[in-house]
Amino acid sequence: MAAAASSALQQGSNFTNAHRVPRTSSGQQRIPSGVARRSAPSSLCFRAGSGRTAAVVRTAAAAAAAVGDGGAPAVSLPAALLFDCDGVLVDTEKDGHRISFNEAFAERELGVSWDVELYGELLKIGGGKERMTAYFNKTGWPAKAPKTDEERKEFIASLHKRKTELFMALIEKKLLPLRSGVQRFQQ
Repeated sequence: MAAAASSALQQGSNFTNAHRVPRTSSGQQRIPSGVARRSAPSSLCFRAGSGRTAAVVRTAAAAAAAVGDGGAPAVSLPAALLFDCDGVLVDTEKDGHRISFNEAFAERELGVSWDVELYGELLKIGGGKERMTAYFNKTGWPAKAPKTDEERKEFIASLHKRKTELFMALIEKKLLPLRSGVQRFQQ
């Protein structure tokens, strides 16, 4: 069952919205057509608007027995409900966001690279745009950066947008390594 849950979690990035699960006249929950279903009939995965992913895992017997009105699949109580907050299964900060920031800096030829230790300190500043702004205000703005505050704000926003695109590409290509023990948990 853990393998099905973690498989669903790993593939959860394909979903963009969580949906309410309506009930049939008998009180069973039915999966609406807008909610994607995994190939394994015992799990359902969705991504909430906050970016958190959840997987509902049911036993095979519960999945087989879960039929609502008119033969529509229904969701019974799950055997487990797993939530993955950013950074639980994968060190997304060190192996994802930091790498993506550095790639964005390199693309713009800014001469900036954040190592693991520095990035750990920078994480005390909430938000990527705020983090970059504070870093450049403290260490000095790169020569290729704009000079006015308004231009710098736009520069930071575009740099952050590019960092996010690079980060999402890492996720889509499944290039982020699992944390120690996660693969063992899956099995």
